[in-house]
Parts: sequence; structure tokens; C-alpha cells
Amino acid sequence: MSDYSFEYFTVRFPTDQQYVAHVEINRPERLNAFIEVMWLNMAKIFNKLSSDPSVRAIVLSGAGEKAFTAGLDVKAASEGLLSSETSTDPARKAAFLRRHILEFQECITAVERCEKPIVVAMHGFSLGLAIDLSTATDVRLCSRDSKFAVKEVDIGIAADIGTLSRLPKVVGSYGWVKEIALTAREFGAEEALRVGFVNGVYDSREATVAAALKLAKLMASKSPVAVQGTKEILNYSRDHSVQDGLRYTSVWNGAALQTQDVSAALLSGLQKRVPTFEKL
Repeated sequence: MSDYSFEYFTVRFPTDQQYVAHVEINRPERLNAFIEVMWLNMAKIFNKLSSDPSVRAIVLSGAGEKAFTAGLDVKAASEGLLSSETSTDPARKAAFLRRHILEFQECITAVERCEKPIVVAMHGFSLGLAIDLSTATDVRLCSRDSKFAVKEVDIGIAADIGTLSRLPKVVGSYGWVKEIALTAREFGAEEALRVGFVNGVYDSREATVAAALKLAKLMASKSPVAVQGTKEILNYSRDHSVQDGLRYTSVWNGAALQTQDVSAALLSGLQKRVPTFEKL
């Protein structure tokens, strides 16, 4: 594997999980709260994994027992981006803030844009930015002790990194999203499962990560042409009409159906053996 050394993150490639990468947020002493270098590094990691032919599926989790991530490090932000000092006029400060917000959004979008499917394993405090980040992944799992909240109204801002755009599409209920976003109330694992925010609830952090790795391993065992195409088409269709989605699928599969993976998969089924696929 090429070098995946990035501050505040640990990237592993489990030997018993072929083609799976495990990305762990690693700032447990601060509940994995994000400072600027973290979201910049996270974008670099997922951009790199996206084109790595040795990776077919990814697990994202948080180090430590207390939190997946407590969100934005508010203390650091209050001394920097959210500082009340106004050394320039409002128009110039607005231009600076807009560019900074767009850069932050782009770092989260790098997770969604990653070509490989991503399974997130959340536990403990999963607040604010945790919702932005998890809604940019493909499958969400959590431990029974998870505590979720869209916290931004409690610090005087509207969530601006992705939650308000992605969460309604994940759960399919604007009423529920408006309730939790306007109140900043906490909700737990069972409610998250009931509304469709998470796919499964497990007894501990370790069990959640193990389940995520198992799911990622299964995804990685499939044709990477098929898996990556499926993710691309699903994400496109989510944001477009049915007819647009069908047209895009026809163009995509016009090329993808020519892969040798189709015959490899069909023959392995007939011969009752596990298929192998070339790197993509």
C-alpha cells in the first residue's frame, strides 16, 4: 500500500479483509472533535482511496470508547473561523466565510464522491459534524450507546456542511428532520434505526466495527465494476428524475456491460466457486 499517514487519522488494511480499508478518526482525547487540519486530511484520504485499485470498500469509525466524533471543535473554531473580530468590512468578510464554508463542504463531499462504498460505524457521541459526515457515506451502523444530534442551532448557526441537504434524503421525512434540526434534541440508536438513519444497531463499539468490516468485506468480494457503478448510479438517481436516472444508467452500462466481470460472475455461479475479479 502507498503511504496513508495523515495526522489525526489511522488507516489500516486488515489482512483478513481483502480489498478493505479501515479509516479511523484518531483524536480520542478531544472526543474526535474536528479542527481544520482534520477535515482537510480526511478529504485527502478519501480522494486517495477513491482511486486506489487495491481498495474496493471502506469502513469509517472513531477511536476511543466515548465518541465517533463530538463534531466541530467549538473552542478552536471560536478562536478562528467563528471569531467575532471584524477586521474587514462585512462584504469582504462574507466573501471569506463563503469560500471557507465551500472548502469545508468540499471535504465532506469528498467522502460521498469516493468511488468505493463506505460503511460508517458510529458509537457514543455522534453529534453535529458526525451527521454531516455519516450522511455522506453509503451505509450507517451504530452501537446501542450512540447519542445523535444536529447541534448547530445550539451554537447559533444553521448546519452548513451537508446535514440539511442530505439527511432528508436519507430518512425520507422532512418533518422529523425539521424537528431534530430546529430543536437540537438528542436521539438515540433505536430512534435512528426506526427512521432509517442507520441500517443496524449493535451492542458495543467493537461489535459495530466488526459488523461494518464484515459488510465491507462482502461488498469487496463483488465485481468492482458492478459495485462502483451501482454506487454512482444510485447517487445520481437520488438527485435526478427517474427518466434522467434511467438515461444515465443506459449510458453507464453501455460501457460497463462490456466488462469480463459479467462472464466471470456467471461462470463462477454455474461452477459453484468464488469468482475473482481484476483490480479496477
